[in-house]
Amino acid sequence: MEVVYVYTRLRRELGRQCLFSDRSAELLADVPPEPDRGLRFIQRGRRDQGLQACWAVSEHQVNTERFESGSRGINHVEGGWPKDINPDDMEQTSRFRKKVEKDESYLDAIPRLGSVMEHNLRQNNTMNIYQDCFEEEEVEERQEPPSAKTINVFRDPNEVKRTVSGLSWHPDGGRRLAAAYSCLEFQRSGVDLSLDSYIWDVENSNRPEMTLKPPSHLVCLDYNPKDSHTLAGGSYSGQIVFWDTRRGGQPVELSSVEQSHTDPVYKVIWLQSKTGTDAFSASTDGQVLWWDVRRLTEPTERLVLDLSREGNLDRAIGAISLEFEATMPTKFMLGTEQGLVVSCNRKAKTAAEKIVSTYDGHHGPVYALQRNPFFPKNFLTVGDWTARIWSEDIKESSIMWTRYQMSYLTDACWSPVRPAVFFSVKMDGVLDVWDILFKQSDATLSVKVCDGALYSLRVQENGRLVVCGSQQGDATLLEVCGGLSTVQRNEKSLLAAMFERETKREKILEARQRELRLKERSRSEQSREEEAGGREEEQEEPQLLLDRVQRDFYTLTQLRRKEDKEQWEKEVCEEKEVEEH
Repeated sequence: MEVVYVYTRLRRELGRQCLFSDRSAELLADVPPEPDRGLRFIQRGRRDQGLQACWAVSEHQVNTERFESGSRGINHVEGGWPKDINPDDMEQTSRFRKKVEKDESYLDAIPRLGSVMEHNLRQNNTMNIYQDCFEEEEVEERQEPPSAKTINVFRDPNEVKRTVSGLSWHPDGGRRLAAAYSCLEFQRSGVDLSLDSYIWDVENSNRPEMTLKPPSHLVCLDYNPKDSHTLAGGSYSGQIVFWDTRRGGQPVELSSVEQSHTDPVYKVIWLQSKTGTDAFSASTDGQVLWWDVRRLTEPTERLVLDLSREGNLDRAIGAISLEFEATMPTKFMLGTEQGLVVSCNRKAKTAAEKIVSTYDGHHGPVYALQRNPFFPKNFLTVGDWTARIWSEDIKESSIMWTRYQMSYLTDACWSPVRPAVFFSVKMDGVLDVWDILFKQSDATLSVKVCDGALYSLRVQENGRLVVCGSQQGDATLLEVCGGLSTVQRNEKSLLAAMFERETKREKILEARQRELRLKERSRSEQSREEEAGGREEEQEEPQLLLDRVQRDFYTLTQLRRKEDKEQWEKEVCEEKEVEEH
């Protein structure tokens, strides 16, 4: 509300009214200067100065020196022991301890320090410093808009930039990130193109922490969840490479070319085994190979993806994505170049029984395939221009899907902390975050990461950090807001009900489609039978017509013969009568 105060005054208190008029100049008084007063003043020359109502500012460009940080280790010695005493030697430490305990200063210091410590312990026991003072009060949940911000960008150090085709987070806290760099364009790789891949420290984007030296371009790689020092990678030449970071960047083991894949290895995944050294790989040559990284001379097992179940490699379909869930150790799934998702059972007795079922729903290669961490029966696929969510019980169609996007989708993965959230990247450089409980038709958040195409995507275990690999060789690290990385109230139960409802709906539609196909089949069989009966009638008609003609001819002949006989008898009778007369 605006506050207004009006000042009032009587007219007579304002003085004589001013009357203005145009007239010539008139001298009313002439006051001559006093020279004595002029001597007391300092004459100042004329000066012009411009005044502005605001501060004068200007824009400048300043080049600052780049600060490079480095990590260095320090030698830590167990405190309290002199240099000449080894803390690991029990005899030396016990001898030194007895010597110190006999010292008078030590005997005086212990009671003095003990009283101070006793006072502090009594204070801690008097008041519970870990008490939750606001336990009973309900904390209001703030609904913040979904957002994401860029934390760091890890760029390819080489002059000729390569595509970040594979990413893997360090299993212990995710402080490190392994990135595979490769050139997947046919015949583009030259002599100047580097073969190195790198391990980055999340907080230091100036230089990589370690350089991996593969024999060929590295298409994919994966950290061992049981041993954080070991990695397995798949190369463009089809070989499997094994590293131990404690031994440096050179490969520890390397599979032979004769026993490896004949096409690039697009996915390598570690298996849950007792030794922690088993892995398996998939390639577009139509094979799935199992390996023991301690001995990569030949694969321990081989599966040919021939859908006719004859094991013919010439008719095998290429796999471009691979999925394995530790809670289902005997099952694994493959995404193929033909848009099919193949479900397999490793423990089947024969090779034909290992291919269990197929799911057809994409027009192009299935670039990403992952089971939901909270609902393993439901899995996510990305191919062509859509992302689809499937149920293992429904083979004919997916239960949920996004609408067709304007750009090609290249990778996707579920959030490890929120069951209803998944991420996807596209060829136009956009990262989409989907919350299917909130909205299914459009993405909850879309972030323009870069101007080029994005080819790879991985989410950290806490669900807060997301890294995207681009075609220009940049791995961009983003942090999503708390709303997208914190489990919402009743989210798991609501998503379970949604999946169950959509699965039931697809089952009803599938049963209806099956019923319509059966009716159509029975109708076609009935029409075929009627056509066959019509053809038999058409074959019988000429014979019937011939029989009828024959009967009619015989009848006419008999009648004609009878008439001729009667006519002859009549003529004979007439002749006899004439003779008698």
